[in-house]
Amino acid sequence: MGSSIGSPEFADSFMVEKLSEYGLAVRYERAEGNKLYYVADDGTEVGVLDGVSGFGSLMFGHNNPEIVEHAKSVLDQQTPVHAQMSGYSYALNLAAELNKIVRRELGTEDKFYAQFGNTGAEAVEIAIKHAELDRGIRIAKLKGGIEANIAQARTAVAEGATISEAAAAIAGGTDVDRLVAEVTRRNAEVEARPAQFLALEGGFHGKLVASVQLTYNQGLRVPFKALAAQTRFIPRDQPDMIAKVVEQDRAALLDVVVQDGVVDVVERDFPVFTAFLVEPIMGEAGIFPLTAELAVALREACDTYGVPLIADEVQSGMGRSGTFLAGTQVGLKPDYIVLAKALGGGIAKLGVVLINEHLYHLPFEFMHSSTFAKDGFSTRIALKVLEMLEAEDGKAYKMAAERGAKAKAVLEAIKADYPEIVKEVRGQGLMLGIELHDQAGSASAKIREANETSVLPLRILGHLLRKHNFRIARTASGPWTMRFEPSIYLTDEEIATVDAAYRDVCEILRSEDVSRFV
Repeated sequence: MGSSIGSPEFADSFMVEKLSEYGLAVRYERAEGNKLYYVADDGTEVGVLDGVSGFGSLMFGHNNPEIVEHAKSVLDQQTPVHAQMSGYSYALNLAAELNKIVRRELGTEDKFYAQFGNTGAEAVEIAIKHAELDRGIRIAKLKGGIEANIAQARTAVAEGATISEAAAAIAGGTDVDRLVAEVTRRNAEVEARPAQFLALEGGFHGKLVASVQLTYNQGLRVPFKALAAQTRFIPRDQPDMIAKVVEQDRAALLDVVVQDGVVDVVERDFPVFTAFLVEPIMGEAGIFPLTAELAVALREACDTYGVPLIADEVQSGMGRSGTFLAGTQVGLKPDYIVLAKALGGGIAKLGVVLINEHLYHLPFEFMHSSTFAKDGFSTRIALKVLEMLEAEDGKAYKMAAERGAKAKAVLEAIKADYPEIVKEVRGQGLMLGIELHDQAGSASAKIREANETSVLPLRILGHLLRKHNFRIARTASGPWTMRFEPSIYLTDEEIATVDAAYRDVCEILRSEDVSRFV
C-alpha cells in the first residue's frame, strides 16, 4: 500500500466520471498557501490557484506552517487524543476562548455553552437536537400547567362553580368530565403534530438526515423527506412573510380556567416550530449576505413567537467576512451559533454549537456525545487558530476585509466592462461570488445547448482550470454563481490571475465562440 492516489473503482467513480468530462478531475499531490499542485504529463509540477479553499475552511491557507508546526508539537507531546468521560479536556479551554470572542462581537455578557461535533452538518444537527429538547420541555411545562388548572376546575365545580356557555359548547353540555375529556382529546391532536423548522429560501445547512431537511435545494432534500421534521422556507427578501407563515401554522392547546366562580376555556400558544436557521452569508444560494433589515425582522419574529434563532456560521464565520462572525456586520443576535470548517485550521475536523445560557439544558451534555467530538488533537488545533485570528489586535480579520475588498473591486470592474455577461458581484470579506447571466439568449446554438443542459457553467470551470490554473466552484443552488474563498494571504499577483481568467471567459461569451473554451 503506497501513498499514491488510487483508482476510483471503489469510491468516487461517478464523481470522477462527471468531472472528467469537463477537465475538472485532477490528482493533486501537494498543497501550500492558496495553491494546489499536480504533476503534468511532462513531469513538471503545476500550481493551481485554489478559489474553492475547502469551501471556506482554509482561512490561513493549505498546510499553514504555523498550524502544521503546532500540530506536530501536539503529537510530539503525546497529547491525549481520547480521554472521554474524564470531565476535563482542552475543549474547556476552547469553549472559554470562544466565549471571549463571541461575547465581544455580540456585545453581551451572556454565557454560551459549547457542544462539540466533528463537522458543520453534525454541529447543525446538535443545534436542532438541543432546540427540540427545549421545545419538548416547554411543551411539558405548558401541559403541566393545564393539568393543574383542570384539577382546580374539578374542585371548583364540586364547590358550586358553573361552566361558561363557551366551555359548554365545547363539551356538548355542562358536565365537567365531558369538558375535560374533550379538551384532552383536542389537545392530544395538537400535540401529535410533528415539529417544524423555519429557514430561508436558498439556505444550506448540511446533508445529514435532519440537516438536509433545512437545506432548500430540492435535489438534495426531497429524496429524504420522509426521514425527518419538515421546514417552512421564507423568501429572504420578504421578511414580512415570517409572520404570515407562522400564523398559517399556528396551533394552540386548550386550557381550563376558573374566574369568579365560572369555568371557562382559553387558548395557550403551542410551540410548533423548533427553531429558525439562517446563514449570515448564504453560501450555496449564491453568496447572499443577509441585510440588516432582515436580521432585525428575524430577531423580532423569533422573540414574538418564541422560536430560537440559530446562526449557521459554518462557512461565513471564523473571520472570513472580516469579523469573527459574519452576522456581526448586520446586527444579527442569535440564540445558537454554529461554527466549523476554518475552526480546524485546514487540517482538523471540528464543529461546535454555542448555546445561550438562557436556553441551555445541562443534561444535554449526556444526551448528545460523539467519540471524536472533543478530541485533544482537534481542540488544541482550534485553540491555535483562535490565537492566530486574535493576534496583533485581530490582524487576520483586517486582512480578510482588505484582501476581500481588493478582490471584490476587481470583480466589480469586470462587471462594469462586461455588464451583459456578469450579472452581479456579492459577498463580504473573502466570501465572494460572481454571478454570470444565463446564456439562454445567446446567438450561438452551441452555447444555448450547453446552457439548456446546464453544462455551460461546468465548461467555464474547466476552462478556468485548464487554461488559467484557477480552480473555482459554482454554488449548489445558484449554478451561475462562482464562489471565491481564498485565504487571507491572497496576493496581488493571485488577484491578477483571477482578473485575467474571468475576463477571458467574458470575452469568449461575448464573442459567442464556444470553441475557444479549453
